[in-house]
Amino acid sequence: MTLPADGPDAGSPDAGSPITQTPVPAPVAPSAAAAVFGARLGLGERFSEILADTGVSHGLIGPREVPILWERHILNCAVAQDSFPHGAAVVDVGSGAGLPGLALAIARPDLELHLVEPMLRRTTWLSDTIAELGLDNCTVHRGRAEEFDGVLRLPWATARAVARIDKLARWTFPLLTEGGTLVALKGCSAQAELDAATAVLRRLGMTGATVRQHGADLLEVATLTLEITVGAGVGRQKKDRRKRR
Repeated sequence: MTLPADGPDAGSPDAGSPITQTPVPAPVAPSAAAAVFGARLGLGERFSEILADTGVSHGLIGPREVPILWERHILNCAVAQDSFPHGAAVVDVGSGAGLPGLALAIARPDLELHLVEPMLRRTTWLSDTIAELGLDNCTVHRGRAEEFDGVLRLPWATARAVARIDKLARWTFPLLTEGGTLVALKGCSAQAELDAATAVLRRLGMTGATVRQHGADLLEVATLTLEITVGAGVGRQKKDRRKRR
């Protein structure tokens, strides 16, 4: 099982020279950014500059996304920070351009972020960006999500634009502890997606689910998260099925 690429460059190769693009200046941070990032707004602004520069040249963000970096990407991710309690350890599956992982790490230095990404070009970019921003609460892991079953086991998981919720659950539930929660950033169809996949999610170990809204007072379009809690033995069930084959 291979995680699909997240973001505008889905399906791009993991080799070759960076894409040659005429640089587009990073947009000015909107007033909402100060409310979200507070004293760490400068780090948020630097992150937007990196995304507009090497994020584009490395094929992680499309050049047409640069003018809407804040509203569509950075703030869209960062406002979901209120889903996580203080000091939470979170695995971001299919981290790609650090969305939502790096946006959350900047907004919430108390969080412990584990960024899982299978593509070498992207993990290199993530590591370089973390070093440039001076973030000490992030760890990059190269590989597919299924490779970390039994390696990473954390109370929280998150993902954005990776897959529909039934597929995402198969990849993330084994990485969660008992009672852990997947916070999946979704669009306006979040409730419909949950309704369509409820039976499958229950079989996979879901014990509860809700759709939450974030940033309605700050953003023109609020962020929706589909938050799913899992029970015990999700990882063990998967391993038991392998033994029976």
